[in-house]
Amino acid sequence: MQLGYGATSGTESDIRGAVVSEVAALAAVDAQGWPTPAPLSATPELPQFPVWAFPDWLAEYTACLAEVTQTPADLAGSLALAVLGVAAGGKVWVQGPAWTEPTNLFTLVVLPPGNRKSEVYKHMTAPIRAAESILVEQAKPVIAEAVIARRAAEAHAEKTEKAAASAVDADQRAAALDEATTARLALDETAVPAEPCLFSDDATVERLTSHLSEQGGRFAILSPEGEIFSIAAGRYSGAPNFAVLKSGHAGEEMRIDRMGRASERIPAATITLGICTQPGVLTRLGETPQFLEQGLLGRLLYSVPKSLLGYRDPNPEPIPAHITDAYRANVTALILSLHALSEPATVRFAPDAEVAALDLLTETEPRFRPGTGDLAHMTDWGGKYVGAVLRIAALLHLAEHFRDGWDRPISLATFQNARQIGEYFTVHAQAAYDAIGADPAVADARALLEWIERTATTQFSARDVLSSLRRFKKVADLNPGLRILESHGWIRRIPTAPKTGRGRKAGPLYETHPDTTSATR
Repeated sequence: MQLGYGATSGTESDIRGAVVSEVAALAAVDAQGWPTPAPLSATPELPQFPVWAFPDWLAEYTACLAEVTQTPADLAGSLALAVLGVAAGGKVWVQGPAWTEPTNLFTLVVLPPGNRKSEVYKHMTAPIRAAESILVEQAKPVIAEAVIARRAAEAHAEKTEKAAASAVDADQRAAALDEATTARLALDETAVPAEPCLFSDDATVERLTSHLSEQGGRFAILSPEGEIFSIAAGRYSGAPNFAVLKSGHAGEEMRIDRMGRASERIPAATITLGICTQPGVLTRLGETPQFLEQGLLGRLLYSVPKSLLGYRDPNPEPIPAHITDAYRANVTALILSLHALSEPATVRFAPDAEVAALDLLTETEPRFRPGTGDLAHMTDWGGKYVGAVLRIAALLHLAEHFRDGWDRPISLATFQNARQIGEYFTVHAQAAYDAIGADPAVADARALLEWIERTATTQFSARDVLSSLRRFKKVADLNPGLRILESHGWIRRIPTAPKTGRGRKAGPLYETHPDTTSATR
């Protein structure tokens, strides 16, 4: 057999491949017999946002904006969904297999500084600002008329109240009181509508609630920063307050009573979030237990794209004018047409798409099973996964039929496109939960590995850990983390001698990988 550069037979190629594989395997084991440890994160290579799942006009603009700004398409793609949610939230609901979903979304993109997030936000939200300006102009005469009617009602109420107070005999007083009561009720019913406002880039929880009340239960926070999370965590109030976000995601009724302010009643609150935050902020979300305990983490659609910093083209192709014009015109038309609906509409699936939605529900359920399901450690997120796909399908449908989509069924092709986007968000959510530390076993494994590195431990028992780390209360608490470290090659169990005589059997001993600082976890 010749192992040179000349032609080789199939058998020779197979033997050469086997030799190369064996050499590589031997190289991965050090002199002490340790294999190269595997990262604790089992998250696969993250997919790019499936821009092709959008209708053509939206896909073209999203891709072109990502190219001209030299940013990941994930940023513009996620924000495009949020923009559609601004248009449809509170106006359109989607009928699922056995329930209805509102069409607002909570999207969260995680990118480090310097990735031109503000530029992308400015362009993606441009048609919202344009539509808002049109709505403001349309509302001016209505507001002016309401102001005049309110002043007239106030004057009439004040006049009738004075007349009732100055009435002399009983019959005159009774008639005056009736007239004053009628005037006061008329005044209460003469409200001055607020100027239309579709979104803000920052708001306290109290102001967000007021926006919802003023804007008919619909509002959005679109921001290249993640300030809303620190506000909700209690930056100003001193205590976490997620009630408005939880209700606003689900489209639930809200009743707010505060000292010194009029009560606010919102029959169906719908909030859309289109937020970008930095990786460090994402990690700190796990440090506020209420984010997980109260279900806020499970309501977010996460996008964790790879930054293009260091690889950007300094001279990208500009966006063709007709692509920009189509995006702005279509989004503006969608916002205005849905805003004009006097009552919320419910969009349904075509029969074959309805079957596909039921199949998705059936296929998702086993993913929650402990030990085997890939969503077992994030059931809060997984429990809302099918609903998120239904919402996305409705938004894609409305984007495709932006003038009358609420009056026709969602096709199977649109639902399948929504599934692709849903799977994208699933993989990215798994990466985000890993960064947050939402999988308790992985978080325990990281804590153990950090302790090993910090103490330069080469050999330890479970009781050694218990005496050093207050995180663990008993030996059984260690087992999930130890199993992960062992399966990933960071530790290995030392064989112990069989028990002889009476007394408690000695617990297992572990030795640590000789280099616990070189691999990425």
